[in-house]
Amino acid sequence: MSTVNIAIDGPAGAGKSTIARMTAKQLGYIYVDTGAMYRAAALYIRENNIPDCEFENALENVDISLKFIDGVQRIYLDGRDVSELIRTPEISMEASRTSAFPAVRARLFDLQQKIARENNVIMDGRDIGTVVLPDADVKIFLTASPEKRAERRFKELSEKPDCPSYEKILNDIIERDYQDMHRETAPLKKADDAVTVDTTNLDLQESAEKIRRIIGERI
Repeated sequence: MSTVNIAIDGPAGAGKSTIARMTAKQLGYIYVDTGAMYRAAALYIRENNIPDCEFENALENVDISLKFIDGVQRIYLDGRDVSELIRTPEISMEASRTSAFPAVRARLFDLQQKIARENNVIMDGRDIGTVVLPDADVKIFLTASPEKRAERRFKELSEKPDCPSYEKILNDIIERDYQDMHRETAPLKKADDAVTVDTTNLDLQESAEKIRRIIGERI
């Protein structure tokens, strides 16, 4: 029996991870956060001060793996749980930069496709519907205005003592959008057969319900 693959792409801060995770749980699918894989690679590169020219050799023997514990995805780097360490703004920007390198993408591409071949998945990222799962059963391009995405991110970080300002978060989002859309390898773009969902004026529950409705119509 063939598996069902659902691809959700979109810019940083559009709510992909939260909505994909919620929807996967409701459908009984596995949620695959590809961004976490790129963040783990970026963390390794940053911690070891690896220059760009050495990415390919450096990542060849690095073990980046996903484990699902009580339905929650955890990301492991050489056996170390780095699920929390990869969620800083610095690692986010580093992941956007380093994911443009073919050696980094190639290292993670096979793992992502293997998971999709073996499981019913909802996979989110920047190039899932265009590159990783071009034959996905459902493709969704999830987006929101930069201002709304910055507002959500600021609210998420506001309780932390080192929370950046709203203006800093907005500038980072705009910069990351540019990096993701203009990189030479697998840039962020909507697949031709993807459905666009703009969540600027939707709350989390409304966004998730809209996604479920689209999936239900196509499967």
